[in-house]
Amino acid sequence: MKKIISAMMMLLLAAFISVSCKTTPEKQPQVEMSAEPVERVQRPDQKIIDEAKAKTEAAKKQAVDFETPAYFPSEWEAIEARYKAVDAMPKNNKEESEKAVAEYNAVADAYDELFKKTVPLYAQAREDEIMATRAKLVNTGFTEYFPEYLEKADNKTLTALDQYEAGDYYTARETASDALSEYETLLLGADVFLARQEIIDRDFSKYDKENFSKADEVADTAIKDYDAGKKEKAIENAQEALLRYNLVLSNGWTAYSAERKKAADAEREQALAERANIASRDIFRDAENLYNQAEGLQKSGNHNAAAIQYTEAEAMYVIARKDTAEKRQRAESAIRRAEEKIEESGGTASEAERIIEGGSR
Repeated sequence: MKKIISAMMMLLLAAFISVSCKTTPEKQPQVEMSAEPVERVQRPDQKIIDEAKAKTEAAKKQAVDFETPAYFPSEWEAIEARYKAVDAMPKNNKEESEKAVAEYNAVADAYDELFKKTVPLYAQAREDEIMATRAKLVNTGFTEYFPEYLEKADNKTLTALDQYEAGDYYTARETASDALSEYETLLLGADVFLARQEIIDRDFSKYDKENFSKADEVADTAIKDYDAGKKEKAIENAQEALLRYNLVLSNGWTAYSAERKKAADAEREQALAERANIASRDIFRDAENLYNQAEGLQKSGNHNAAAIQYTEAEAMYVIARKDTAEKRQRAESAIRRAEEKIEESGGTASEAERIIEGGSR
């Protein structure tokens, strides 16, 4: 019996192995498990966030470019704090990103509003700066000789105004800056012109002919460069010309001051010889004060001021001498009149004596 059961088990095992070899099970696809929860998460749109932040940055830059923080410091600090708060907001999903974008836009609008309040103030400040420089230029008298240069600068100023009124603020700012630069360049030209004119008026060119001649040459080149549109080169040459003219003036004042000192010394010696220090004590004392001041200025190297003081001292010594001479003349006249009266008295006495003597006979 046991043998029969064992044989049947072997037959069943063989049948099972046979079926398994003929029928290979199909490979089932593996299903990947998602890390996300079953509900779909809506991701933030980073592009929209970046665009909103870029808009805010552009609004901030425009405000900074026109000095808004300087005009409204407390309001600016408040907006800056608000901007930092937006940057710190969570932006992990669509809802959070939308809130951040809305706040970025609000901050950008705040920058824009503060900018609109700043622009008129900024424009007025630039206008005041331009007009002050223009007035200084006109007061030099330089533009009377070169009116076309002033007209050129004025046209740029008017163009800047038109651009500002059209809302083209950046362009207006550049044009206004160019106009101011134009006036400043002309002001340099005016300084050159006035320095040369002073040399001519005071006849100082004789004290430094070489520098004066070279300065004239460089100044002419500067004008040609300016007319040709070579502004930087024109400024460079104008600065050299001004330097040379100032050297001529410096040398001129030094030599002129020495001449004025010599003249004052001569008048002082003459006044002392004529005893003006005694006869016209107060005037002579004033002259001495001026002379001593001139000596101090001369020693400190302030030759132009020294020359003026020497000239005034010289004049006071002359006045002291004149006053002394007048006093001497009045004294001599008084003595002469006294002598005449004495002579008249003597003659009258003699006549009286003659008459008396004759009557006694």
